[in-house]
Amino acid sequence: MSHPHPDLAHSDNPKLKARIERMLRRDRWIEHIFRRALHFIERIIAIVAIVALLWALYLEVQQMITNNAYFEDTTHILHNLLTIVVGLEFVRMLIDTTPANILEVLTVAITRHVVLEHGDYWSNLASVVCIAGLFAIRRFLIRRSELKEEMVEDEE
Repeated sequence: MSHPHPDLAHSDNPKLKARIERMLRRDRWIEHIFRRALHFIERIIAIVAIVALLWALYLEVQQMITNNAYFEDTTHILHNLLTIVVGLEFVRMLIDTTPANILEVLTVAITRHVVLEHGDYWSNLASVVCIAGLFAIRRFLIRRSELKEEMVEDEE
């Protein structure tokens, strides 16, 4: 006789088995509700982030058009635009949580740091090593099928 859960095999009492089975069903239901709620909250955060990023992009373009001295400070331009890009990658990761998207967000964020922060040699070296590590993880530790699968279990 097969049992739905390994713990049920240790008891021959049918009432105890039924009670344990009810508890397991309740736990699965509660877990399902929490997953749906978290998914919903992630979507709301993504929408708010998209609105904020679009507003930041609008303000940046407005500054480009109206401020004659805007293009004199390229570091400021890159800082603002790359921050928006990292934000968009983050939103994409929230919407489609795959290992590939997570690695892309980390790669873009670290690359932004390297481009904008003119740190010392060791900081730049550490950033380059981190990026190389992310590429190695993507290449050698994650199967191709997992790169496209969503990491959060699909809701049924």
